[in-house]
Amino acid sequence: MIAALTTISGEPPVTVWQTETEIPDVDLIVIPGGFSYGDYLRCGAIAARMPVLEAVRRKAREGVRILGVCNGFQILVEAGLLPGALMRNASLKFVCKEVQLEVSNADTLFTKHYQQGEIIRCPVAHHDGNFFAEPDMLRQLEDNGQVAFRYANGTNPNGSLNDIAGIINRNGNVLGMMPHPENLIEAAHGGKDGYALFSAALGLAA
Repeated sequence: MIAALTTISGEPPVTVWQTETEIPDVDLIVIPGGFSYGDYLRCGAIAARMPVLEAVRRKAREGVRILGVCNGFQILVEAGLLPGALMRNASLKFVCKEVQLEVSNADTLFTKHYQQGEIIRCPVAHHDGNFFAEPDMLRQLEDNGQVAFRYANGTNPNGSLNDIAGIINRNGNVLGMMPHPENLIEAAHGGKDGYALFSAALGLAA
């Protein structure tokens, strides 16, 4: 993630440790994927209670753009910054492969450099990415245009309801997604399908 942000923005991002209580003035906060605290309890549950997350909540209320990828998405959900839950994959197996994503809402701070309905490629690597929400919440997400990305063309790797791969909050400044767009931002990786997400999130030209 640091390499992707450095490549796209031209300078390395500021890094903040989980025990810190302040975040400097930035344009974008990214909570990356990986594993936190061995994913004990629930994925992201312990990390969501670290001191830095209160600073993330403050920044979210101020309108700062926040992106959570994979474990970062799980942390945002556990921290109450995004609705729903991310459960064990329907296959009960870790899944690592490339999937196809449909841009379900191209009118967001993160997706505005894509076209509505555009299909992009993106890798996934997770064990607990099965998005779930109660019927009323799911309906609200759909009605409010909060579904940013869906798994497309039968590539849903985890059983997520409505093929949901990524959602935004009501204010539109917090995005969580299970796929890893940072792993497909330059030709050497096999394509640049993830580049537009970061250029939009960083406020750069398309």
